[in-house]
Amino acid sequence: MAVLKVTDLHARYSAKGPEILKGISFEVEENDFFAIIGPSGAGKSTLIRCINRLVEPTSGSIVFDGQEVTTLRRVELRRLRRDIGMIFQEFNLVNRMSVMDNVLSGRLGYTSNLRTLFRAFPREDIDHALSLLDRVGLIDHVDKRADQLSGGQRQRVGIARALMQDPKLMLLDEPTSALDPKISREVMELIKEMAQELKVPCLCNIHDVKLATECCNKIIGLQDGVTMFSGLTGDMNEEKLGEIYAMEVL
Repeated sequence: MAVLKVTDLHARYSAKGPEILKGISFEVEENDFFAIIGPSGAGKSTLIRCINRLVEPTSGSIVFDGQEVTTLRRVELRRLRRDIGMIFQEFNLVNRMSVMDNVLSGRLGYTSNLRTLFRAFPREDIDHALSLLDRVGLIDHVDKRADQLSGGQRQRVGIARALMQDPKLMLLDEPTSALDPKISREVMELIKEMAQELKVPCLCNIHDVKLATECCNKIIGLQDGVTMFSGLTGDMNEEKLGEIYAMEVL
């Protein structure tokens, strides 16, 4: 069963601007680790950000967990975003806050403003945060400020924060592009393992094709906002990759 169904999605950043997405369609099912690949400017990040309407689609349909996302009002959209965890390229942590507080911020959509102001999170949330930090290997860094961590450690905080939401879907927007190759592989493997353990499907915009083919079971390949490939990772080959990246400027 599809957790996410995207149909004929179009997007542009202004009424008279160029079209960034040109009729994209695909489905993410319950056990998928789904990759979006393509050259720079292909529309990968735009596609990811349309899913939770950080970018507003021009037309088309996005159905997540049985809801049409494109027509949701602000309050409804806020509720929906609680169910979609997001891991960012540049981590998006609050540097002056502790590792623990950054992870607990994943519960802000579920916590009253007064509790948030005084950081009075329920004991179960604190225990869950500690469990996630232990799982990502940061239990000894709970009280450190986020800006005291390495890039790989910061992304592990981002993983724990996203999973703190208990999401039904994870969006990964180039989660390894700021990391070196060794750390990139470790981070991707960790995300995949935890997603499988917690039964959370993932949609991942990724620039590293080799890593995508190793970690993901399905791939959609974009070129200039058009779908050049969509299917199982095992069906991808060098010829199809060549078509996807034919317009890449070296």
